[in-house]
Amino acid sequence: MKIAVFGLGYVGCVTGACLGQMGHTVHGVDVSGPKVRLLNSGQSPVLEQGLDSLVAKMVAEGRLRATLDPAEALDRADISLVAVGTPSRRDGSANLDHLVSALEGIGHFLRGAKRFHVVAIRSTVPPGTTEDLVIPTLQRTSGKKAGLDFGVCFHPEFLREGSSIRDFFDPPKTVLGTHDSRTARRMARLWRPVKAPVFVTSFKAAEILKYADNTFHALKVSFANEIGTLCKQFDIESNEVMRIFVQDTKLNISPLYLRPGFAFGGPCLPKDVRALGWLARKNGLQLPLIENILPSNSCHLDRAVELVLAARRQRIGVLGLVFKSDTDDLRESPACELVKRLIAARKKVRVYDPRVRFDRLLGANQTFIRKELPLLPRLMTQSYAELTRSSDLIVLAGTHPDFEAAIRGLKKGKILVDLVGLNPDLGGTGVHLKSLA
Repeated sequence: MKIAVFGLGYVGCVTGACLGQMGHTVHGVDVSGPKVRLLNSGQSPVLEQGLDSLVAKMVAEGRLRATLDPAEALDRADISLVAVGTPSRRDGSANLDHLVSALEGIGHFLRGAKRFHVVAIRSTVPPGTTEDLVIPTLQRTSGKKAGLDFGVCFHPEFLREGSSIRDFFDPPKTVLGTHDSRTARRMARLWRPVKAPVFVTSFKAAEILKYADNTFHALKVSFANEIGTLCKQFDIESNEVMRIFVQDTKLNISPLYLRPGFAFGGPCLPKDVRALGWLARKNGLQLPLIENILPSNSCHLDRAVELVLAARRQRIGVLGLVFKSDTDDLRESPACELVKRLIAARKKVRVYDPRVRFDRLLGANQTFIRKELPLLPRLMTQSYAELTRSSDLIVLAGTHPDFEAAIRGLKKGKILVDLVGLNPDLGGTGVHLKSLA
C-alpha cells in the first residue's frame, strides 16, 4: 500500500519507518521544515534505539520520504495514519488543534479522491472525539460521507519510547475502532504480517482503551513506589518483596479483579487496606494511592445506591448478599450495605441468596449481621420466584445459577439493575436493564 503518516514525532516516525520495512511506501507529513529535511537526508528526527539505521535504509530504498505538503503525501494513498501530538492544556484537557489541522488537509484531498481512502487516527484522544470531531471535520471539508465515500478508524498505538521498534513488530494487541467493515478489512490486511490478536470494536471503546492502558501503567508505578516507601520505613528490601509479588500470575499479574462490576468487600480486602493506611499515617508517610482505595470503593457503592434509587420504585428485590460467590460470608459485603441504605430510604426490600442460612451463621459472620443488618431474617425470601413476584425492581448484586434463572423469568415492566456485569440478553422481554458499567 501507499500510506501517508501525519506527524513525525516518536509515533509517526517509528510507524513510517517500520511500515516501510514491511514493504509499504510511506510519505510522512509534518509542519516542521527541519524535521522533513532531516528525514529526507536519511536521519531520524527523534532519538530512538535502532531508528537511525532503519530510517536511513528505508530512505535509501525509496520506501520513506517526508513532505510539508499533505497533497503530495496523499496522492494515490490508500491509508492516512494520523499521529500528531495531543498535548495537555493547563486544565488537563487534550489539545486537539494539531489533529484538526491534519484532518482539514486530509478532507481537502478526499474532495477530489476517486478511490476509497481510510483515515486512521493513532493520536490519543478522549472518547467521543472520532464521532464528534474527526468524522464531522472530514465530512465538512470533503463534502463526502464517512463509511460510504471514505473510511474512518480509531487505531491506538502501543509503542514505548526506547523499545518502540520492537513493540511495533510485537504488539500486545491490534485495536481497530470502526463501524465500517470495509475499513476494518483494509486495516486488518495492513497488519496481517504482525502476529497479534486483532480486536474490532467501537470508536469510543478504542479511544478510552489507550487511556486505560496508560493510566494502569501509571497506577502500577505508583503502587510499587508506595509499597517501596512503606518497606523502607520498616527496613524491608522492597525489590525482594515486589520480585515475589509479581510471581503470582494467578491473582496479582492476571485478568482477575479487572472486570467492572460492584464494589469489593469481605473480611480481608477492606481490613488490610485500612491497616496499611494506618501504618503509613503512624509513621508520618503520605501514601495517597493506598489511602484512597477505600474512598474510591465507597464512591462506587454510592453510585450503585443512586442508580437504584433513581428508578423511583418502592418494592425492591436484591439477588445476592454474600461478598463473593461460593461462600456464605457476609462480612463487609457491599450488598449488605446496599440493603441498609435502601431500608434507610424507606424502600420495601426483599432479599434472596440461597447461600445464606441463618442456622449456619456463626462467629464473626453472625456478629456482623446482628450488628449491621439485624432486620435481615425478616427480609429474606425462600425462593427467587417469591422475590421477583413481590418486587418492581430487581438488583443483581451477586452471581449464582438461581439468579440467572430469575432474570430469564422476569416479566414485562420489571426493572433490572445489574451491579455485577452479567449483562443478560433481555431483548424483546420488556424488562428495563440498568448497570454501573
